[in-house]
Amino acid sequence: MHELRRWFLLPGTTIMVVLFFVPMLIVLAYSLLTRGAYGGVTPPWTLESYGQVFDLLYLQILWRSVWIAALSTALCLVLGFPVALFISRAQRKTLLLNLVMLPFWTSFVIRIYAWMFLLRDTGLVNTLLKDIHLIREPVPLLFNAGAVLLGLVYGYLPFMILPLYATLEKLDPTLVEAAGDLGASPIAAIWRVVVPLAKPGIVAGCLLVFIPCLGAYLTPDLMGGGRTVMIGNLVQNQFTASRDWPFGAALSLLLMLLVLFVSRALLARGEELL
Repeated sequence: MHELRRWFLLPGTTIMVVLFFVPMLIVLAYSLLTRGAYGGVTPPWTLESYGQVFDLLYLQILWRSVWIAALSTALCLVLGFPVALFISRAQRKTLLLNLVMLPFWTSFVIRIYAWMFLLRDTGLVNTLLKDIHLIREPVPLLFNAGAVLLGLVYGYLPFMILPLYATLEKLDPTLVEAAGDLGASPIAAIWRVVVPLAKPGIVAGCLLVFIPCLGAYLTPDLMGGGRTVMIGNLVQNQFTASRDWPFGAALSLLLMLLVLFVSRALLARGEELL
């Protein structure tokens, strides 16, 4: 039986080794080498790149990435929970779920550019505000942290709604009715009955949103205009413009360790709730 199990696990193990473990070893090796004169890597082996990671400037970028990702996750949870709860109690669940997934039918880059056209100084939002005489000069809605936050919430909100729906759809609605019969208001019933039972979905949704937001580089690059640099932009810049592959590899490993730590913490929390 154990021999048969090993044969069944062999394809998956091979894929993990070839596509994950070996590339990680290459990235680790690059991070321990020295930057070449014209890019690339050369000997000798050194830990200089890891020491550079703890420069105050890069720690500020890391902190900015963490708080933007955390705030995006919190906003997705606040916006996604009522939507998931409504869908779980609606009659036409399939239609509503298709509407949630509808944005995925269009390229993410195209959707980000659409937001840029809406938020620019001559875009629809500023034009409308001027037409109704709320503003005289265009409001800077683009190329700032707020625009990056909007883009991340817009892009990853479905990843919060879907796991929440999967949890809420299984809840017995009579529990809320029983809470109402015992004198709880609708808000109190949701807070004290629905939310605790939906915690596994909340953990899963936060995991699916926080991790990609933390490593995002396209949204900050386009909607931030280079003014809101996150860790993903820094890694991308080291491998392209700066051509400092060892430092870029060290940053990549640091980001991966941070993601693994967050994933482990959230998954452990989810296991406690199941």
